[in-house]
Amino acid sequence: MKEQNASNQLGFNTAIVGTVITLLWIGLFKFTPTEAKDIQNVITHSPFMGWLNSILSVQGVSNFVGTFEIITALLLLLQLRFYRLRLIAGLAGSIIFLTTISFLFTTPGMFTTVDGLLVANGFILKDIAMLGLCAQVFINGLQKAPKAAYVARAATQTI
Repeated sequence: MKEQNASNQLGFNTAIVGTVITLLWIGLFKFTPTEAKDIQNVITHSPFMGWLNSILSVQGVSNFVGTFEIITALLLLLQLRFYRLRLIAGLAGSIIFLTTISFLFTTPGMFTTVDGLLVANGFILKDIAMLGLCAQVFINGLQKAPKAAYVARAATQTI
């Protein structure tokens, strides 16, 4: 049993580190004019993020998103040592990846046909796995936080 737990923990930690590296890399890239221009289309068409264009510049929106991604990456890394951060790290990561997955459905041209096969924009598909990981971090946080777990259990029992 201990070997299985160690193996599970190794896989979990590897997935966390991979997600952290990806978020840091992409988050830092958001501070470049190239990436700001590249994400402008998905931001504009997003019902969740389009409003940012009315209060920030193109670069400002990109910087905001990049900052959120970098902070989330650091929280995900720190939650490996500080379990109390799991709820917020899992929630922040889930928000990021749910939002980016939503771009598949809100942005025109995200699906194309190649040789008769419907193909989605590949840079977003990786976010499905990362969403699952962040959801697991959040669930782990609920299990470690007695009050939060009690509230979540009570909420699901009343539904």
